[in-house]
Amino acid sequence: MDKEEVSKEINNFSDELSKFWDYITGADFWLAIGLGVLRILVILLLAYIIVRVTRKVVDRLFKRRENGPIRITERRENTLKKLIKSTITYVVYFIAFIMILDNVLGFQVGALLAGAGVAGLAIGFGAQNLVRDIISGFFIIFEDQFSVGDYVGVAGIEGTVEEIGLRTTKVLSWTGEMHILPNGNVTQVINYSIHNGLAIVDINVPYESSVDDAEKIINDVAVTLPDKYDFLVGVPEIIGVQNLEASYFVIRVIADTLPGFQWAGERNIRKEMQDKLYKAGIEIPAPRIVMYSREQKDNILNRDKSQLQQTQTNRNQLNYEESGNSQTEQTPERE
Repeated sequence: MDKEEVSKEINNFSDELSKFWDYITGADFWLAIGLGVLRILVILLLAYIIVRVTRKVVDRLFKRRENGPIRITERRENTLKKLIKSTITYVVYFIAFIMILDNVLGFQVGALLAGAGVAGLAIGFGAQNLVRDIISGFFIIFEDQFSVGDYVGVAGIEGTVEEIGLRTTKVLSWTGEMHILPNGNVTQVINYSIHNGLAIVDINVPYESSVDDAEKIINDVAVTLPDKYDFLVGVPEIIGVQNLEASYFVIRVIADTLPGFQWAGERNIRKEMQDKLYKAGIEIPAPRIVMYSREQKDNILNRDKSQLQQTQTNRNQLNYEESGNSQTEQTPERE
């Protein structure tokens, strides 16, 4: 390459660079950027206002529904409110994103959507889990399997449902962990918040105490519990002696509670029963261990051995006497 061509290329490059520099330092460029940023901010602000307004409208609609002819449970109402609000948020911000692409950045949205339709068909074959999650979420909400605020056991996790979406469900465990589960993994649900719970309490009573005395004390305490604890639906009932153990027998008590309060019922019933039984002189049964020294052990073994020998001697003597009597009874028949 000649020196003239090299210098020509360098001059062209410097001209292009100077033009680019003039462009990025010119007022038109920064004015266009400023207008684009302003449009983006206006679109996002409008989307934010629309979302806030629609959420207020949804709250008012559900509040007015309380006086209407259609009645739904509070738990289902909370679920539908959160679902509608999240759906509106997704739709509004998606439209805002399309408007930014079309009006600000200058993309051909129609071509993008057409390409997205073809690509979506191909991606759909690889996104079967996503489709499964959405379909499962729809049926969870439609069938009212559980709602926001319910205490459930699902996918090996127990906790309170915080949010139900079309794709995921959020469950807050009682120790504070937030579990986010894909709806497709919700194959079996235990809902503790639909029907009344049953508190089951086993009370251990030592054999030195009478069953009747223990049951009388338990009944006296049970009558007072519904007034103390609002979550107890009725008076606890004694089922009877449930089991016989080595050092005590077990009396089972059951009580109906409000949904989700069966564990609180068990704790409080156990506390009240044990406190009253202890004050009545019925102590908590404990395992018993009898300890002997070496000399006491030998003495006990010798004593047991002599008693066994004496018992065997008495048994042999008794057999001898019975056989002698039988022979005496048979002698006259031979004569």
